[in-house]
Amino acid sequence: MTPASPTLRSRAPVFAIFFICLAPVLLAVLAYYVPSLGLRSAVKTHYGQLIEPQRPVPANLNVRDEQGKAFDLSQFKGKWLLISTGPGACPESCVKGLFVLRNSHASQGKDVNRIERLWFATDDAPISPVLHHAYVGTHVLRANLNALEAWLVPGAADPAAALATRLWIVDPLGHLMMQFPDTNNPEGVRDDIRALLKISSIG
Repeated sequence: MTPASPTLRSRAPVFAIFFICLAPVLLAVLAYYVPSLGLRSAVKTHYGQLIEPQRPVPANLNVRDEQGKAFDLSQFKGKWLLISTGPGACPESCVKGLFVLRNSHASQGKDVNRIERLWFATDDAPISPVLHHAYVGTHVLRANLNALEAWLVPGAADPAAALATRLWIVDPLGHLMMQFPDTNNPEGVRDDIRALLKISSIG
């Protein structure tokens, strides 16, 4: 048998180090995309409901900022997104959702920079000043309402009511993966977000 060349032997440690460094990334990708392999810890929620199958951001969402300019959600790829919605006037139910997500976000300690907060207006009314004064850091957006309903609350008997009361999480790969039925359990929302950040090596 021909012995390995000196050049190949000298490169072997480099290849070994490369594959050792790459292995955790490959395992993380496999764990996320192929849960049947059993590489991912089971997600246990305190309050949220896992969305199966997960739903990617629809192409016809037509997201815009407050000035009406196109807004590309792909800029948040790699981040966890906390989503709430409400009419532009932002009544009490809307404010409560913003409050829960802001406090849940702020309580994540060293993981706080892994998260962004998005709020979608569900009508064409002017945006309440409360979003700018009390909820700095929340991205205020508009979108095609029919596409927003189909993405966030498909099959809901009363889509408007569902949008007004629920909260959602989008994972760092851009998939809607969890929803909260309402804002009545702020601690549960906070703890579910914390659990997701703890078990996920993505984002």
